[in-house]
Amino acid sequence: MKHLKCLFAFTFMLLPLFGKAASILIPMDETQKNHLKSYGIAFWVLKNGEEVDWLLNYRGGSFMSKYDKKLENECHVRGVSFEVIADAQVSKIITEINDPSVNMDVVKLEKAPKIAIYSPKDKGPLEDAVALVLKYAEIPFDYLYDEEVLKGDLYKYDWLHLHHEDFTGQYSRMMGGMGRGGMYGTSRFSSENQELNAESKSVQEAMAHKLGFEKVSKMKLAVAQHIRDFCANGGFLFAMCSGADSFDIALAAAKTDICETIYDGDPADPNAQSKLDFSQTFAFQNFTVNTNPRSRSFSDIDVSNTRRVEQSNDFFTLFDFSAKWDVVPSMLTQDHDRVIKGFKGLATAFDKSKLKPNVLIMGEMKSANEARYIHGEYGKGQWTFYGGHDPEDYQHSPNEPPTDLALHPNSPGYRLILNNVLFPAARKKKQKT
Repeated sequence: MKHLKCLFAFTFMLLPLFGKAASILIPMDETQKNHLKSYGIAFWVLKNGEEVDWLLNYRGGSFMSKYDKKLENECHVRGVSFEVIADAQVSKIITEINDPSVNMDVVKLEKAPKIAIYSPKDKGPLEDAVALVLKYAEIPFDYLYDEEVLKGDLYKYDWLHLHHEDFTGQYSRMMGGMGRGGMYGTSRFSSENQELNAESKSVQEAMAHKLGFEKVSKMKLAVAQHIRDFCANGGFLFAMCSGADSFDIALAAAKTDICETIYDGDPADPNAQSKLDFSQTFAFQNFTVNTNPRSRSFSDIDVSNTRRVEQSNDFFTLFDFSAKWDVVPSMLTQDHDRVIKGFKGLATAFDKSKLKPNVLIMGEMKSANEARYIHGEYGKGQWTFYGGHDPEDYQHSPNEPPTDLALHPNSPGYRLILNNVLFPAARKKKQKT
């Protein structure tokens, strides 16, 4: 009995030590075994009603949350590196970050955003990088496409990704039968691909007629305008590859016809260029549309036709922003590597001379005068455009299997996508510069 009393007394003395809430730190520097699944852990914490501190520029942009045994178990299960740290260590980290002389900051993530991908559920053999990384990181999302957007379902979501869509209604310029290399690495398509393209054209035409549009290009324009309004009302938009440039081209060409007969049954407007309205676009201006139906190029926004960069030299560099002053771009560029491997797509990189003055360049290849990763505001919302198709597949072919991200758990290029996914969860701070 005396021993029990001593044990209870000793336990009572230790309670204040154990009772102090410890935290779990998920480092995002080179010590992290799985950077991509770490984002899924942060999302999991938010989905369970807890908050996450995003420690900008601290050990690669680490995450920290209060200790929970379930969280510890989840990290073990998903193979994510973590450290259990005491309050004294937490205080030391926060003091270090708050030092005005260091380029770090703490952003509180409060609520898991509701995620959607604008994409047909059946994309054939061509998988989307965002869908791949969301599935790998175990972040839940929904698909929606033209019919759902046009009936208003988009406003159920906080964040929308545009897969490699062609919003101009020209079926990604695959019907002409000639390529330029780029994403597909060949100048001609297989008969299998031609059949898939013809089937896609038939399906899209049927959907356009069902929804009351005479042409697919008119339906895609209406979809683009709905997405524009979603962003204007506070939504977050992320687009890669042709989902970025074709979106702006469609908005600019709202009052003209840039589609040749092979795509929509009638000739393009010979005066289409002079009728473009650049006031309608998010990122690009003063570009020239390409109405040649046998070219894979939509316009001169993308530099794929003119760039002469060997794969061994194809890299782009992330800008360093002030975490305490430029919080938004700092969040979007968190990474354990500042130099990112380049990768091709139907839209590989954006000509910097075609960017609007208010567009923020976050990643560029300066020697080639090309922007790879850009950001801006539209109305109450924000958008990010990212060139290329797959950050871990330099030149993807539609006939190749999707990238296995289990082989690339620390991909710096894929991390940029996931920065955008978590971005809407942040408690908003006004950008100061």
